[in-house]
Amino acid sequence: MDGDTLDMPMKKLYNEKYAIKRTFTENEHISEERSWVQRIPKRHVLACMAFLGFCNIYALRVNLSVAIVAMVNNKTVTVNGSTEVIQEPEFQWSTKTEGIALAAFFYGYIVTQLPGGILANKFGGTSLLGGGVLVTAVLALLTPVCARWSVGALIAVRVLQGLFEGVTYPAMHSIWGQWAPPLEKTKLATFVFAGSYVGTVISMPLSGLLGGYAGWPSIFYVFGSLAIVWSLAWFYVVASSPSKHSTISQEELEYIQYSMGYSDKQTKGLPTPWYKIATSLPVWAIVVAHTTENWGFYTMLTSLPTFLRDVLKFHLGKAGFVAALPYLVMTIVLLSGGHLADLLRKTEKLSTTKVRKLFNCGAFLCQAIFLAITAYTMTPGAAVAFVTIAIGLGGFAWSGFSVNHLDIAPQFAGILMGISNTFATIPGIVSPVITGQIVVDRTAAEWEIVFYIAAAVYLSGAVFYGIFASGERQPWAEVPAGYEPHTDDAETETDVDDEVEPGK
Repeated sequence: MDGDTLDMPMKKLYNEKYAIKRTFTENEHISEERSWVQRIPKRHVLACMAFLGFCNIYALRVNLSVAIVAMVNNKTVTVNGSTEVIQEPEFQWSTKTEGIALAAFFYGYIVTQLPGGILANKFGGTSLLGGGVLVTAVLALLTPVCARWSVGALIAVRVLQGLFEGVTYPAMHSIWGQWAPPLEKTKLATFVFAGSYVGTVISMPLSGLLGGYAGWPSIFYVFGSLAIVWSLAWFYVVASSPSKHSTISQEELEYIQYSMGYSDKQTKGLPTPWYKIATSLPVWAIVVAHTTENWGFYTMLTSLPTFLRDVLKFHLGKAGFVAALPYLVMTIVLLSGGHLADLLRKTEKLSTTKVRKLFNCGAFLCQAIFLAITAYTMTPGAAVAFVTIAIGLGGFAWSGFSVNHLDIAPQFAGILMGISNTFATIPGIVSPVITGQIVVDRTAAEWEIVFYIAAAVYLSGAVFYGIFASGERQPWAEVPAGYEPHTDDAETETDVDDEVEPGK
């Protein structure tokens, strides 16, 4: 790479079509196979693989919320082709026991958030994420056996699943801290997060069908097997940082690292400023916003099928499809919101701070309003519509708080995600239990209280984030040495180092 390239404005530094063309014309020593592989930007390959990974992660997480409906309710079966018989449920659990079983995943999930961020920051997030999903998938295959053994065994296996899946979000943010150029990080990160909701959209109705026609154990066998296949592909395809990817082009490598202002070598081994992090209001704004969004999300995620069954009288199969509808809307909103947020930042019409606050606080306020309206309208059509809107609009919030870690401290993003997701996991533990305590007789009046609580939490979160959030890199997250390029060979690296002024 020559000096003129490094002096280019940021928008002209890397053009994928130009880079591909130059690879063919100037680098004839590169094999045809390598040149073809380099046509595909590796950060996009990473995003697609991570998207599929989070589909699996959430399928493994939510399958019990649908399966439990089939596990504890009567089932009508046809005998001899004509006679219908009411079959007793396989498990006689109270609503409180159901709530504990649904919350058990999060007992383990909360424990490994911060350790996951620390490990990802130290060793890279690729192996951590892939390994976490692989073990969670194997445990999913064991779930039916454990459930039939005892409710305690079911709770134990769900806790273990939470432990291993808890590292996934911090690991992914640590990976993006090395891979995501500043003006692409919102759309890349939200694209991957959208996989969570696509996984929910697919797994909820499919789980309902599997539970209704093939038996509830098939839910765990199908999704566990799919996640194992993905894990093996993940280990083969991705790398934890651009410089460690064997087929990345030199142009893409320089574009990513130069635009971020540092290379992975510069941030490796940096001490974590724990005190600065603990006393940073922008960090706490992320924590509060993340916790707020998860309160409403987990309340609906674990309880929506039950609400549809108890209050709106939906059949298991139909309940699975209807419960998936809000997450389909959320997926669309999440994807469009990420592109819109980066567009606003790129055009410099709004600062990053204003973009984060606009998307986050606007979503929270709308969610609070529509959940409060849901409490008044318990008719099937209106309730489904308002819950769908409330959950769907949450997709805009993810263009606010969920990417904010990468704004304020990209090299510590995995650790910050570990911190915020630790607090944000508390709703996953507390919300199902509180819902189980409130919804004793399974009446509409009891469910109204659940919706009012969620609306109040959203309102409080909007206020706190609106006051204290920031979209600027914090002073304690600056890289003192400035950008130092990484190149493919020592000779090129020496030439470039001579041409780049320190701190440029």
